[in-house]
Amino acid sequence: MTTSIYLRHIALRHLLSAAMLAAPAGLAAQVSLATVVDLAQHNSSTVKVAEADVAKAQAIVAENKDVIIPSLLISTGIPAFPEIGFTGQPPSVWSATVQSLVFSIPQKHYINAAQAGLQSASSNLKNAREQVALEASAAYIELDVVNREMDAAHQQQIMVVRLVQIEQQRAEAGVDPLSELLQAKLTAANLKLAELHLQTRSATLSKRLAVLTGLPSGSIAPDRASIPEIPQIRGDAKPHTPSSIDAAHFLATSKMQQAVGDQDTNYIPQLSFFAQYNRNTTILNNVNLYFAHSLPANNFASGFNIQIPLFDMGHRAKGHESAADALRATAEAEQADQQSDIHIAELTGALRELDAQAEIAGLKQQIAADQLKAVQTELENGNGAGAAPGSAAQLSPRAQQLAEIDERQKFEEAQEAELGLAKTRLELLRALGHMEDWLSELHTK
Repeated sequence: MTTSIYLRHIALRHLLSAAMLAAPAGLAAQVSLATVVDLAQHNSSTVKVAEADVAKAQAIVAENKDVIIPSLLISTGIPAFPEIGFTGQPPSVWSATVQSLVFSIPQKHYINAAQAGLQSASSNLKNAREQVALEASAAYIELDVVNREMDAAHQQQIMVVRLVQIEQQRAEAGVDPLSELLQAKLTAANLKLAELHLQTRSATLSKRLAVLTGLPSGSIAPDRASIPEIPQIRGDAKPHTPSSIDAAHFLATSKMQQAVGDQDTNYIPQLSFFAQYNRNTTILNNVNLYFAHSLPANNFASGFNIQIPLFDMGHRAKGHESAADALRATAEAEQADQQSDIHIAELTGALRELDAQAEIAGLKQQIAADQLKAVQTELENGNGAGAAPGSAAQLSPRAQQLAEIDERQKFEEAQEAELGLAKTRLELLRALGHMEDWLSELHTK
């Protein structure tokens, strides 16, 4: 996708956001997953903080580099009252000073530290955007699954009402005991509770997406076609370095360069240049009484300032402080590596289990669907039941309702298993550093 096309996509998504904000409350519209992720990243306070850190890091890099660029300062010294006597310095109307750093080995380390800090801040920004994308994607996919489960739950409600009616009639006719009617009512109550649970989940997920994107609550209807297939990545796949790990290592490098610069300051001289011009004045003062010749109006001086460190306990202590910070940052980067390896191992194990559970749930759904088809066929054609001993009992409409309810229940369980599998795959993608691939695929849908 070219840059211009991508920018047009972003503009369209922002227009969609504005339109939905102006829409009546409670009116849901289909919004693609890519749009939800873009809006969430744009709206996220975590991302905004990370962007501010990047801007600050860029300024720090410029600050450390710009010390070699001569700075020009202009000041005035117009007296407020007439001066009497010798003031210790020539009176001037205005002065201009130019100064810059010419040579400093520690400054090179400070520049390297600032650049590594910028890389760390950029990696943190990428990490924040990926985390927001993961949260938005997981909530969006779960809402889509819950909506399908709610459709199935609504179908179950229609079926269980019919089941209770059948059992009521059979109990009144004396065909079935009262316990069968009570069991049907218990089934109806359980299904109602499950439907209420799904409604609560749907409302919570809608609110979560609203908070993430800044859109009104309940205004997002998932578009299943916009969800790309999640790659079936495995834990033994070749990982890319996650952005969070990159950030930790860049920070350790920055702290190390800062420590080297602070330590070198105690041993290596630095050279700076200066130039100064003063426009002196004898107005409102009697300064000429103290000099053999009249004070000249124009005065200029320049030179090189060589700073040689001999004994500076303050800078030495600062070097020890920076070295301790560098050691801590290095240890934290190593700790982040270890925690990442453990997290990948945990996700890999969980993924294998969830994969097996999803397969089992899918098979159960197929079995339930096949059993429902068999029951419907027997009810339509008759099952050949007779009065002879050992012959099968004639199926009742109650059997069809129970089979239909069971098939819908197995469907919901299969959806839940697939949801758990999808969310774990997304987490593993992020842990292995492949989240960028998922985001790229989103923008091609």
